[in-house]
Amino acid sequence: MIGKTIAILENRYGEELAALLSKRGALAMRAPALAEVPDLDAEYIARLVPELEDNPPRAFVFQTGVGTQALFQATDRLGLTDRLLALLASSTVVARGPKPSGPLRSRGVRVDRNAKDPFTTAEVLDAMRDIPIEGATVVVQRYGGANAELDRALEARSARVVEVPLYRWSLPQDTAPMVELLNALGLGRVDAVAFTNAAQVRNLYALADRLGQRQALDAGLRQALVASIGPVCSKALEEFGVKVDVEAHPPKLGPFVQALDAALTSEAGAQD
Repeated sequence: MIGKTIAILENRYGEELAALLSKRGALAMRAPALAEVPDLDAEYIARLVPELEDNPPRAFVFQTGVGTQALFQATDRLGLTDRLLALLASSTVVARGPKPSGPLRSRGVRVDRNAKDPFTTAEVLDAMRDIPIEGATVVVQRYGGANAELDRALEARSARVVEVPLYRWSLPQDTAPMVELLNALGLGRVDAVAFTNAAQVRNLYALADRLGQRQALDAGLRQALVASIGPVCSKALEEFGVKVDVEAHPPKLGPFVQALDAALTSEAGAQD
Protein backbone atom coordinates (compact mmCIF):
# COMPACT_ATOMS: atom_id res chain seq x y z
CA MET A 1 0.00 0.00 0.00
CA ILE A 2 3.03 2.29 -0.30
CA GLY A 3 1.94 5.63 -1.73
CA LYS A 4 -1.74 4.64 -1.83
CA THR A 5 -4.34 7.16 -0.63
CA ILE A 6 -6.71 5.47 1.81
CA ALA A 7 -9.76 7.30 3.15
CA ILE A 8 -10.56 6.66 6.81
CA LEU A 9 -14.10 7.32 8.02
CA GLU A 10 -13.43 6.17 11.58
CA ASN A 11 -13.70 8.76 14.35
CA ARG A 12 -12.89 7.27 17.75
CA TYR A 13 -9.96 5.14 16.55
CA GLY A 14 -9.16 7.22 13.49
CA GLU A 15 -5.71 8.29 14.64
CA GLU A 16 -4.79 4.71 15.54
CA LEU A 17 -5.96 3.42 12.17
CA ALA A 18 -4.15 6.22 10.33
CA ALA A 19 -0.94 5.37 12.20
CA LEU A 20 -1.22 1.68 11.30
CA LEU A 21 -1.70 2.54 7.62
CA SER A 22 1.09 5.14 7.63
CA LYS A 23 3.54 2.56 9.01
CA ARG A 24 2.89 0.55 5.85
CA GLY A 25 3.55 3.54 3.63
CA ALA A 26 -0.03 4.58 2.88
CA LEU A 27 -1.30 8.16 2.74
CA ALA A 28 -4.17 8.34 5.23
CA MET A 29 -7.00 10.71 4.33
CA ARG A 30 -9.10 11.24 7.44
CA ALA A 31 -12.78 12.04 6.91
CA PRO A 32 -14.67 11.16 10.14
CA ALA A 33 -18.22 10.26 9.15
CA LEU A 34 -19.69 9.57 12.55
CA ALA A 35 -20.13 11.40 15.85
CA GLU A 36 -21.25 9.87 19.13
CA VAL A 37 -23.74 12.16 20.84
CA PRO A 38 -24.78 11.51 24.47
CA ASP A 39 -28.40 10.41 24.59
CA LEU A 40 -28.69 9.46 28.23
CA ASP A 41 -31.86 10.45 30.06
CA ALA A 42 -31.01 10.37 33.77
CA GLU A 43 -34.68 10.61 34.74
CA TYR A 44 -35.44 7.58 32.59
CA ILE A 45 -32.65 5.56 34.27
CA ALA A 46 -33.90 6.70 37.69
CA ARG A 47 -37.39 5.40 36.87
CA LEU A 48 -36.20 2.27 35.09
CA VAL A 49 -34.22 0.66 37.93
CA PRO A 50 -37.16 0.60 40.40
CA GLU A 51 -39.48 -0.61 37.61
CA LEU A 52 -37.10 -3.48 36.88
CA GLU A 53 -36.97 -4.34 40.58
CA ASP A 54 -40.77 -4.69 40.50
CA ASN A 55 -40.59 -6.80 37.33
CA PRO A 56 -37.12 -8.43 37.29
CA PRO A 57 -35.82 -9.01 33.76
CA ARG A 58 -34.87 -12.46 32.55
CA ALA A 59 -31.84 -11.12 30.67
CA PHE A 60 -29.70 -8.06 30.02
CA VAL A 61 -27.99 -7.61 26.65
CA PHE A 62 -24.94 -5.34 26.52
CA GLN A 63 -23.87 -4.40 23.00
CA THR A 64 -20.98 -1.93 23.38
CA GLY A 65 -18.24 -1.05 25.82
CA VAL A 66 -18.95 2.68 25.58
CA GLY A 67 -22.63 2.18 26.33
CA THR A 68 -21.94 -0.17 29.22
CA GLN A 69 -19.59 2.35 30.80
CA ALA A 70 -22.10 5.15 30.27
CA LEU A 71 -24.83 3.18 32.02
CA PHE A 72 -22.70 2.56 35.10
CA GLN A 73 -21.54 6.18 35.16
CA ALA A 74 -25.20 7.21 35.17
CA THR A 75 -26.15 4.86 37.98
CA ASP A 76 -23.07 5.99 39.93
CA ARG A 77 -24.32 9.59 39.77
CA LEU A 78 -27.84 8.53 40.73
CA GLY A 79 -26.70 6.28 43.58
CA LEU A 80 -28.32 3.27 41.89
CA THR A 81 -25.32 1.14 40.98
CA ASP A 82 -25.73 -1.38 43.82
CA ARG A 83 -29.37 -1.88 42.87
CA LEU A 84 -28.44 -2.34 39.21
CA LEU A 85 -25.76 -4.87 40.18
CA ALA A 86 -28.32 -6.81 42.21
CA LEU A 87 -30.61 -6.94 39.16
CA LEU A 88 -27.74 -8.16 37.01
CA ALA A 89 -26.83 -10.83 39.56
CA SER A 90 -30.33 -12.29 39.35
CA SER A 91 -30.54 -12.15 35.53
CA THR A 92 -28.75 -13.76 32.61
CA VAL A 93 -26.13 -11.30 31.35
CA VAL A 94 -25.34 -11.43 27.62
CA ALA A 95 -22.39 -9.54 26.11
CA ARG A 96 -21.83 -8.83 22.45
CA GLY A 97 -18.18 -9.81 22.51
CA PRO A 98 -15.20 -8.52 24.47
CA LYS A 99 -15.91 -4.76 24.36
CA PRO A 100 -18.86 -4.80 26.80
CA SER A 101 -17.42 -7.75 28.71
CA GLY A 102 -14.48 -5.71 30.02
CA PRO A 103 -16.54 -2.95 31.69
CA LEU A 104 -18.97 -5.51 33.06
CA ARG A 105 -16.25 -7.60 34.69
CA SER A 106 -14.57 -4.48 36.06
CA ARG A 107 -17.79 -3.97 38.04
CA GLY A 108 -17.81 -7.56 39.21
CA VAL A 109 -20.65 -8.57 36.91
CA ARG A 110 -20.86 -12.21 35.90
CA VAL A 111 -21.08 -12.55 32.10
CA ASP A 112 -23.21 -15.61 31.43
CA ARG A 113 -23.24 -15.56 27.63
CA ASN A 114 -20.69 -14.03 25.30
CA ALA A 115 -21.47 -13.73 21.59
CA LYS A 116 -18.90 -15.43 19.41
CA ASP A 117 -16.76 -13.85 16.71
CA PRO A 118 -17.69 -11.89 14.58
CA PHE A 119 -19.99 -10.50 17.30
CA THR A 120 -22.97 -9.64 15.09
CA THR A 121 -26.64 -9.77 16.04
CA ALA A 122 -26.79 -13.34 14.74
CA GLU A 123 -24.18 -14.44 17.29
CA VAL A 124 -26.00 -12.58 20.08
CA LEU A 125 -29.22 -14.37 19.24
CA ASP A 126 -27.42 -17.70 19.03
CA ALA A 127 -25.98 -17.14 22.51
CA MET A 128 -29.52 -16.49 23.77
CA ARG A 129 -31.27 -19.34 21.98
CA ASP A 130 -31.85 -21.46 25.11
CA ILE A 131 -32.65 -18.63 27.53
CA PRO A 132 -36.38 -18.90 28.38
CA ILE A 133 -37.45 -15.35 27.55
CA GLU A 134 -41.04 -16.06 26.51
CA GLY A 135 -43.27 -13.65 28.41
CA ALA A 136 -40.25 -12.17 30.19
CA THR A 137 -38.50 -8.80 30.09
CA VAL A 138 -35.20 -8.44 28.24
CA VAL A 139 -33.22 -5.22 28.76
CA VAL A 140 -31.14 -4.19 25.74
CA GLN A 141 -28.38 -1.60 26.02
CA ARG A 142 -28.80 0.32 22.80
CA TYR A 143 -25.76 1.44 20.84
CA GLY A 144 -25.79 4.33 18.35
CA GLY A 145 -29.18 3.31 16.98
CA ALA A 146 -31.89 0.82 17.75
CA ASN A 147 -31.01 -2.74 16.75
CA ALA A 148 -34.27 -3.51 15.00
CA GLU A 149 -33.13 -7.00 13.99
CA LEU A 150 -32.39 -7.95 17.60
CA ASP A 151 -35.58 -6.39 18.95
CA ARG A 152 -37.77 -8.13 16.36
CA ALA A 153 -36.17 -11.51 17.01
CA LEU A 154 -36.64 -11.21 20.78
CA GLU A 155 -40.21 -9.99 20.39
CA ALA A 156 -40.91 -12.91 18.03
CA ARG A 157 -40.12 -15.13 21.02
CA SER A 158 -42.75 -13.18 23.02
CA ALA A 159 -40.21 -11.26 25.07
CA ARG A 160 -40.86 -7.71 26.25
CA VAL A 161 -37.90 -5.63 25.09
CA VAL A 162 -36.84 -2.63 27.15
CA GLU A 163 -34.21 -0.51 25.45
CA VAL A 164 -31.78 1.72 27.33
CA PRO A 165 -30.47 4.50 25.05
CA LEU A 166 -27.13 5.94 26.17
CA TYR A 167 -25.70 7.61 23.06
CA ARG A 168 -26.66 8.02 19.43
CA TRP A 169 -24.82 8.34 16.17
CA SER A 170 -25.05 11.43 14.00
CA LEU A 171 -23.14 13.32 11.35
CA PRO A 172 -20.11 15.18 12.70
CA GLN A 173 -20.62 18.91 13.22
CA ASP A 174 -17.74 19.54 10.84
CA THR A 175 -18.51 17.76 7.57
CA ALA A 176 -15.79 19.55 5.58
CA PRO A 177 -13.47 16.46 5.59
CA MET A 178 -16.36 14.33 4.28
CA VAL A 179 -17.03 16.88 1.53
CA GLU A 180 -13.34 16.78 0.65
CA LEU A 181 -13.55 12.98 0.44
CA LEU A 182 -16.62 13.12 -1.83
CA ASN A 183 -14.78 15.51 -4.14
CA ALA A 184 -11.65 13.34 -4.14
CA LEU A 185 -13.70 10.23 -4.93
CA GLY A 186 -15.38 12.06 -7.79
CA LEU A 187 -11.97 12.92 -9.21
CA GLY A 188 -10.62 9.38 -8.79
CA ARG A 189 -7.96 10.43 -6.30
CA VAL A 190 -8.72 7.80 -3.64
CA ASP A 191 -7.28 4.30 -3.92
CA ALA A 192 -9.25 2.73 -1.07
CA VAL A 193 -11.99 3.62 1.40
CA ALA A 194 -11.94 2.05 4.87
CA PHE A 195 -15.40 1.68 6.45
CA THR A 196 -15.43 0.65 10.12
CA ASN A 197 -19.10 1.19 11.03
CA ALA A 198 -22.39 0.74 9.19
CA ALA A 199 -23.52 4.22 10.24
CA GLN A 200 -20.54 5.71 8.37
CA VAL A 201 -21.98 4.30 5.15
CA ARG A 202 -25.41 5.81 5.78
CA ASN A 203 -23.97 9.18 6.81
CA LEU A 204 -21.71 9.39 3.76
CA TYR A 205 -24.63 8.65 1.45
CA ALA A 206 -26.89 11.08 3.33
CA LEU A 207 -24.36 13.86 2.85
CA ALA A 208 -23.86 12.94 -0.81
CA ASP A 209 -27.63 13.08 -1.36
CA ARG A 210 -27.80 16.47 0.34
CA LEU A 211 -25.06 17.80 -1.94
CA GLY A 212 -26.39 16.16 -5.10
CA GLN A 213 -23.31 13.91 -5.35
CA ARG A 214 -24.94 10.47 -5.08
CA GLN A 215 -23.93 9.37 -8.57
CA ALA A 216 -20.39 10.68 -8.10
CA LEU A 217 -20.11 8.76 -4.84
CA ASP A 218 -21.35 5.55 -6.48
CA ALA A 219 -18.82 5.98 -9.29
CA GLY A 220 -15.98 6.79 -6.90
CA LEU A 221 -16.65 3.70 -4.78
CA ARG A 222 -16.77 1.52 -7.89
CA GLN A 223 -13.33 2.80 -8.85
CA ALA A 224 -11.75 2.62 -5.39
CA LEU A 225 -11.11 -0.51 -3.35
CA VAL A 226 -13.82 -0.75 -0.67
CA ALA A 227 -12.78 -2.26 2.67
CA SER A 228 -15.21 -3.23 5.44
CA ILE A 229 -14.38 -3.99 9.07
CA GLY A 230 -16.92 -6.81 9.24
CA PRO A 231 -20.27 -8.32 8.18
CA VAL A 232 -22.55 -5.65 9.71
CA CYS A 233 -20.68 -2.91 7.87
CA SER A 234 -20.59 -4.99 4.68
CA LYS A 235 -24.35 -5.46 4.80
CA ALA A 236 -24.87 -1.69 4.98
CA LEU A 237 -22.59 -1.18 1.97
CA GLU A 238 -24.42 -3.84 -0.01
CA GLU A 239 -27.75 -2.15 0.79
CA PHE A 240 -26.45 0.87 -1.14
CA GLY A 241 -25.28 -1.31 -4.01
CA VAL A 242 -21.60 -1.02 -3.09
CA LYS A 243 -19.36 -4.00 -3.83
CA VAL A 244 -17.20 -4.94 -0.84
CA ASP A 245 -13.69 -5.88 -1.95
CA VAL A 246 -12.16 -6.58 1.48
CA GLU A 247 -13.69 -7.71 4.76
CA ALA A 248 -11.67 -8.23 7.94
CA HIS A 249 -11.70 -11.60 9.74
CA PRO A 250 -12.02 -11.14 12.66
CA PRO A 251 -13.52 -7.62 12.59
CA LYS A 252 -10.66 -5.83 14.34
CA LEU A 253 -8.25 -3.08 13.29
CA GLY A 254 -5.16 -5.30 13.03
CA PRO A 255 -6.68 -7.90 10.70
CA PHE A 256 -8.46 -5.07 8.86
CA VAL A 257 -5.18 -3.36 8.00
CA GLN A 258 -3.55 -6.65 7.05
CA ALA A 259 -6.43 -7.55 4.71
CA LEU A 260 -6.37 -4.07 3.17
CA ASP A 261 -2.61 -4.24 2.65
CA ALA A 262 -2.85 -7.67 1.02
CA ALA A 263 -5.64 -6.54 -1.30
CA LEU A 264 -3.81 -3.40 -2.42
CA THR A 265 -0.57 -5.33 -2.91
CA SER A 266 -2.40 -7.95 -4.99
CA GLU A 267 -4.09 -5.21 -7.02
CA ALA A 268 -0.76 -3.50 -7.67
CA GLY A 269 0.78 -6.81 -8.76
CA ALA A 270 -2.08 -7.47 -11.15
CA GLN A 271 -1.65 -4.03 -12.72
CA ASP A 272 2.07 -4.65 -13.21
